[in-house]
Amino acid sequence: ELYLKRLIVGGLERVYEIGKDFRNEGIDRTHNPEFSMLELYQAYADYSDMMDIAEALYAFVAQKVNGSTRVEYQGQEIDFTPPWPRIPMLEAIGKYGDIDAARSSDADLEAACKRFGSDIESGAERGFLINELFEACVEPKLIQPTFIIDYPIAVSPLAKRHRREEELTERFEIFINGWEAGNAFSELNDPIDQRERLEAQAQLR
Repeated sequence: ELYLKRLIVGGLERVYEIGKDFRNEGIDRTHNPEFSMLELYQAYADYSDMMDIAEALYAFVAQKVNGSTRVEYQGQEIDFTPPWPRIPMLEAIGKYGDIDAARSSDADLEAACKRFGSDIESGAERGFLINELFEACVEPKLIQPTFIIDYPIAVSPLAKRHRREEELTERFEIFINGWEAGNAFSELNDPIDQRERLEAQAQLR
């Protein structure tokens, strides 16, 4: 990641890499420690531009591989035709979990997480509670390709602060068939903000 970003700073305004990855992390049925990944960066672009690229790319590949942007998977038809819905995380929690996360107290968010079966630690920071609630009550319901946008700062330390919402970032993740299938954000380029966030993260550890 850092080498690609250096190329952007050095004047190559669009770079990409397709590579094999190994991550020594937890394994489950949707997270394999060995996988292939496409990573790309574009100068002067934000997360809206990246969403346009992502949905066009998925649709193009589906068409090339299957001859259609509609794909049948385990009895479910998935339609990659752009444009895909772009739903703010807080709105998605309201829509699928019937919870007004923006107006809920931290205690109410924690109780809601536990109600949905989460084992999040007591007293967790608000942004983590919101993200945990999203994972518990929204993620499994996102079958058609969907962008979930505007993540809390606490779970997005490298993403630029949202231009209108102080506690959120300009970040998205792609969800298909209940699985995360992509992640991107407007790059944080304020060194003071970045240092403060990384120090806060270190303190939480």
